[in-house]
Amino acid sequence: MKLQQLRYIWEVAHHDLNVSATAQSLYTSQPGISKQIRLLEDELGVEVFSRSGKHLTRITPAGERIIATAGEILRKVESIKQIAQEFSNERKGTLTLATTHTQARYALPPVISGFMQRYPDVSLHMHQGTPVQICEMTVDGTADFAIATEALELFSDLVMMPCYRWNRCVIVPRNHPLAELGELTLEALAEYPLVTYVFGFTGRSKLDDAFSSRGLSPKVVFTAADADVIKTYVRLGLGVGIVAHMAVDPQVDSDLVALDASRLFEPSVTKIGFRKGTFLRGFMYDFIQAFAPHLTREMVDQAVACHGRQELDELFAGVALPVH
Repeated sequence: MKLQQLRYIWEVAHHDLNVSATAQSLYTSQPGISKQIRLLEDELGVEVFSRSGKHLTRITPAGERIIATAGEILRKVESIKQIAQEFSNERKGTLTLATTHTQARYALPPVISGFMQRYPDVSLHMHQGTPVQICEMTVDGTADFAIATEALELFSDLVMMPCYRWNRCVIVPRNHPLAELGELTLEALAEYPLVTYVFGFTGRSKLDDAFSSRGLSPKVVFTAADADVIKTYVRLGLGVGIVAHMAVDPQVDSDLVALDASRLFEPSVTKIGFRKGTFLRGFMYDFIQAFAPHLTREMVDQAVACHGRQELDELFAGVALPVH
């Protein structure tokens, strides 16, 4: 059994069983990958993939468990490389983030700018997706850090740490009746068509819970994952927008009125998470603290040592989170 064979089955499984696409991504030949997979299956005495002719059709039950274990082995190998890099050149390496558009566009730019100035030899990469996709990328090793508000609690393989609290604002054109309203209420909002985040994105669940608790059924007519897209459709008159407060730029959005909605909705907490067992290099600790100053190296190590979500929640129970 060779590491190369384990990498091949892992990559094929994560390229929708497309051997040609896998070969292209690994800069090798399709026949070479197929041969190595067959040799591994012959050695193990079980099929990892079912086939129809020359095409792979599905992962077998045995294959599911073998591929999962192969992923763990490959991640351990990567950790060994990271350890070696940390001792050979602690300021050089790669860091991959997985996050949502709102975080990438509004929360992360100053952090990333400062980090790149401090660590010019660290290659920084960013993937954007839904919160579930973000967590999956972090669990399978595609990304080092997941930064999101929703869905992190669904993945027990991640160490999750709170970064900051934030809330929402309502955005309307300057001539909109809500702009003249003395006090914004959920009942008033429910009278208008709403434009907001897709469910599962950027604290959307808090919004839905607020309306539901008052027995209101908001008329959500358009949803998007991108706050800038939401603002575009508010400008077109499609409806009243509800976005993260950080997503409003007073200069760029001067044609819109931003109404504070923090009294109407429970605040949300953005978290940063990484896969359990990840070897954190020095610059990774520094990135975490640059994004969330209270997450010192000592605090992160304490979070790693926690057993279960309850113990982790207790660790951060007394921490006063910044508000964005």
